[in-house]
Amino acid sequence: MTEPNGVEGLLRELAPQVLGALVRRHGGAFDACEDAVQEALLAAALQWTAGGVPANPRGWLVTVADRRLVDQVRSESARRRREETLALATPQAALLAPAADEPDPAADDSLALLFLCCHPALSVPSRIALTLRAVGGLTTAQIAAAFLVPEATMAQRISRAKQTLKAAGGRLAPSEGDGEGEEDGEGARQGKGKGERDGGAARLGEVRHVLYLIFNEGYTASGGDELTVPRLAVEAIRLTRLLRRLTPGDAETAGLLALMLLTDARRPARTGPYGELVPLEEQDRDRWDRELLDEGLELIASALPGGQPGPYRVQAAIAAVHSEATTAEATDWPQILALYDLLLRFDANPVVALNRAVAVAMVHGSAAGLALLDALAADRRLARHHRLLAVRAHLLDRLGTDPPAAARAYREAAARTSSAPERRHLAARALRLEGAGG
Repeated sequence: MTEPNGVEGLLRELAPQVLGALVRRHGGAFDACEDAVQEALLAAALQWTAGGVPANPRGWLVTVADRRLVDQVRSESARRRREETLALATPQAALLAPAADEPDPAADDSLALLFLCCHPALSVPSRIALTLRAVGGLTTAQIAAAFLVPEATMAQRISRAKQTLKAAGGRLAPSEGDGEGEEDGEGARQGKGKGERDGGAARLGEVRHVLYLIFNEGYTASGGDELTVPRLAVEAIRLTRLLRRLTPGDAETAGLLALMLLTDARRPARTGPYGELVPLEEQDRDRWDRELLDEGLELIASALPGGQPGPYRVQAAIAAVHSEATTAEATDWPQILALYDLLLRFDANPVVALNRAVAVAMVHGSAAGLALLDALAADRRLARHHRLLAVRAHLLDRLGTDPPAAARAYREAAARTSSAPERRHLAARALRLEGAGG
C-alpha cells in the first residue's frame, strides 16, 4: 500500500502532464479534457492508495482519462445525434487502443500547457486563474479565496478563459514547446526559424510574468486582513521550479526562481506576534529561512554569468544583496542603487523608479530621495497609489524636519491601501509622530 501523501504528491506532479497530453491529442477540447483528467485523478487516488502505484503512472492516467473522454464524446454524440461535439484530433480507433496509445514516459507537455494557459488572447487575470487551475491543480474555491473574490466570480473567469481559448484556436502544438536554451542557441540547433524562436521566447516571457504576479500576490496580498497568502507564494515557487526543469538553459527563469526564494525566505520575519507588518529594516534576520536563502544565493550566482542579465536576474541580485547583509545597517546600498539603475533600462515602470528613489535616499540622503518623488507624482499610474505616499512619509520621517507632514502622508497612505495590515502599520506610524508632536 502507498502512503496517501505520496500518492497525492505524485498526482499533483502528473496532473499537468496528463492534461497537456490530452489537450494536445484532442485539440481545443480544454474543458472536456480537464473533466476527464479530474475523473482519472479521482480514480487513481482511490485505487493507488489501496493497491499501489502502477509501473507507468502517467501512462495509466492518460489511458484512463482518454477513455473517459471518448465515453463522454460517444454519449454526447448519441444524445445530440451529431458527430461534431468535440473535434477529436485522432481517430477513435486509435484512442481505444490502451497499450499502443500509452504516452512516451519521457514526454512532458507541461511547458506547452503553461504556454496555452498564458495565451495572448487571454487577459492577465484570466491567465493567472487558468494557470493556477490547470497547471497548479488548485480548486476554483481555493483560487477565489486567495484573490478575495466570490467562487462564482472566479468560476466565470475560468470558464470565459476556456471559451476564449476555444474561440482563438488555442492548442498545444510542438513548436510552442520551444523556449529552452534561448540563451545558448538551442533553437538554432533544432533548426527553428528566427520567428519561431522569437515567438517561443515571447510566450516563455509571458509565462514568467504570470508566475511573478502570482508570487507577488502571495507575498504581499493586495487586499484583505492578511499580509500574505502563503499558498499562492508556495504555488508560484513550485510552478517556477517546474518551468526551470522544463527550460534548463533559460537563465532568466533561474533568476525568477532565485528572486522568489530569496524574497520568500523573509516571510517568517515579515509579521509580528499579532500579525502586524514588520518592515525590512526592522526584521529579525535570524528568522529568515536559511535554507531558502542558501538555495537562492547559489542559484543567482550560477545564473548571473549567463549572458546579458534580464530583469528577473537583476531583481534577484538586489534581493541577494539584502540577504547577504547581517544587519540593516550593513546593507550595501550603493550596490543596490547601481542595480536599480540597470533594472530601469529593462523595466522603466514607476514602481521600479519608486524603489530606486528609496535606494537614492539611503545613499545620498532622504532629501535627494524626496526630490525624485516629486517627479514620480506626475505619473498618473503612481500619483494616487498608496506606495508613493508611504515612501514619502517614510523619507519625511527619516529626514525629521517636518513630523506633521510625515504623519499626514502616513494617514493618507493608510486611507488608500486595501490591505488591512498595511493600513494598521501606516496608521500606527502616523499616531507615533502625532503623539511625539503633542
